[in-house]
Amino acid sequence: MKNASKKYNIVTFGCQMNKADSERMAGVLENMGFEASEDPNLADLVLYNTCTIRDNAEQKVYSYLGRQAKRKHKQPDLTLIVAGCVAQQEGEQLLRRVPELDLVMGPQHANRLEDLLTQVFDGNQVVATEPIQIVEDITKPRRDSEISAWVNIIYGCNERCSYCVVPNVRGVEQSRTPEAIRAEMVELGKQGYKEITLLGQNIDAYGRDLPGSTPEGRHKYTLTDLLYYVHDIPGIERIRFATSHPRYFTERLIKACQELPNVCEHFHIPFQSGDNDILKAMKRGYTHEKYRRIIDTIREYMPDASITADAIVGFPGETETQFENTLQLIEDIGFDLVNTAAYSPRPATPAALWENQLSEEVKSDRLQRLNRLVFASAETRSERYLGREEEILVEAQNTKDLNQLMGRTRGNRLTFFPGKIEELQGKTVKVKITAIRSFSITGELVEVLS
Repeated sequence: MKNASKKYNIVTFGCQMNKADSERMAGVLENMGFEASEDPNLADLVLYNTCTIRDNAEQKVYSYLGRQAKRKHKQPDLTLIVAGCVAQQEGEQLLRRVPELDLVMGPQHANRLEDLLTQVFDGNQVVATEPIQIVEDITKPRRDSEISAWVNIIYGCNERCSYCVVPNVRGVEQSRTPEAIRAEMVELGKQGYKEITLLGQNIDAYGRDLPGSTPEGRHKYTLTDLLYYVHDIPGIERIRFATSHPRYFTERLIKACQELPNVCEHFHIPFQSGDNDILKAMKRGYTHEKYRRIIDTIREYMPDASITADAIVGFPGETETQFENTLQLIEDIGFDLVNTAAYSPRPATPAALWENQLSEEVKSDRLQRLNRLVFASAETRSERYLGREEEILVEAQNTKDLNQLMGRTRGNRLTFFPGKIEELQGKTVKVKITAIRSFSITGELVEVLS
């Protein structure tokens, strides 16, 4: 192939959706004959798959990009690409800021990479940010793991949270058909993958845009229906899904997770704030009371389920009392993990224009206090594992201790134990837990289950 001796490097910023997009774009490049390079400075094609949800992630992209732009002056054959959310947000502005770029492409265009590169190799500078119907997966992604795989089920988001740039950069909701999703999962099962994470920016919205409804008047295709449709695929032992929205989370979904043995007891449901006035200003569409009821219902059905979430502190106008309501929610619920962030104003979002912005000092202080509580809560939740025997799917070697293997419980707790990777990778094993930390646990191998 014409690119057989050429190398590519992809740097990924941001969420699981971006990681999944990067795997698909890597698959396109390898299908074109490129080889992966871990060193961007040795690559003939460098692609930054970007995130714009926080300002610091966006600035890091520009820092990395500046280095490669300088390199291109010495190596004009270098192909330089910015993909993802910053690309979608900035569009042609990026070319004015970094004229060395060859291709600027939004996340909806990930599967069009080969077509777009053909235009680039014909001598064009290309911007692809126009809204399009999602192009179905047409190539095999280059998966980072040999055990676990991402499967997108819905792209985009129709929510209009006042702080969030995602709908502007990822477009409107577009669900893949159940048949296409199952076909991809069947193929992954044949390839030896054991765990699938179903992905969506707002995964509970799955199916709303697909035609048809049931006699009861609900959408014909929901996330719950999809789980029943794909739960029994040969070879797939574990199914996870993320990210959920409290507004659409249903008891029917919880019951399905309890009933289906391959669906893991792990729920990632961002709450963002524990104060109703802040939630209203964020346009989240629920109260902290509703959020608490969801968690109570999960624990009625699955008392041991892992609950993880996202939280934002320092939202415009947030008072000390309102911040303390967030701390109270975390204390009351007891989360296994909370991803935390200080509010960051984003372009073209309503909250960025409000005058009641908080100082960086206040935001930093609150973030530190929040993180201390999250750390303590996670450690308390880890204590339940001590002395128990847990089923662990073995993923990889522990890079910090090559005598240890790494895997996860069904509740997604990172687990380390002694063993040989060549014997146990991809196996499900039973591990007795002997030590706990806030975000991981350690144990001893008891037996190999499969």
